[in-house]
Amino acid sequence: MVERFFFVKQMDVQCSENDHVMLLSGPPSSGKTSLLFQFAFNSAVGSNTRNHNVVFICNQRRLETKPPYLSQGIDHTSNVFQRIEMKYVDDDEEIKKYFAAFHMYETFPAAVVIDDFGDFFDERNCRERYGNSRGRDLAMVRTLALCSNAVIHANKTQSCKLLLCDTHHRDSPRLLFIYKRWIPSIFTIKGDGSGSFYLKNETSSRSFSSEKRTAKYSIALQYLVLEGIIEQ
Repeated sequence: MVERFFFVKQMDVQCSENDHVMLLSGPPSSGKTSLLFQFAFNSAVGSNTRNHNVVFICNQRRLETKPPYLSQGIDHTSNVFQRIEMKYVDDDEEIKKYFAAFHMYETFPAAVVIDDFGDFFDERNCRERYGNSRGRDLAMVRTLALCSNAVIHANKTQSCKLLLCDTHHRDSPRLLFIYKRWIPSIFTIKGDGSGSFYLKNETSSRSFSSEKRTAKYSIALQYLVLEGIIEQ
């Protein structure tokens, strides 16, 4: 449901058991990192009684250049932030190393969030590594398979979500044919031309009314602002 990306006091927490792996895709400068961080914050709040952390994977330089904006009403001194573990990586190999060790953990994070997932796959490096002109596609497929298997393993003992983020410049996520193979729930962002954006789940086929909603939001005065929820 789209509410999981915003700070709302009352949330309908119904969601599909198959909703363990998700993708957030939107155009540049649409507040994706802010939505991801709010998702991480909400996941940490939800895991408070279970004492499970949330892992936020990103490129440090990119995050420091464009830090996320929080929703109004969030206490910047909240202890919840201590349960969000920042993990900085530079390429897809480091992401694979993290998930390759998942089976060794005694407990798992409540959620793993990866910002700018597609940007970790350098076109030339992937071609050279696999000796194939489609090396980047191969690298993404192998990493997605590893991530998916790790999360499936974690969910045998506890709830663990994986949220990836990618940038698209048109109406649909780039490499959508690859993402659909491994990700059952894809959220997309579209601008309205006046500074606001619409967030919806493009792949939802569920009967839950909460999964058929569209969120309208904006970034204003360095805050993530939820303008409203539109019922479909």
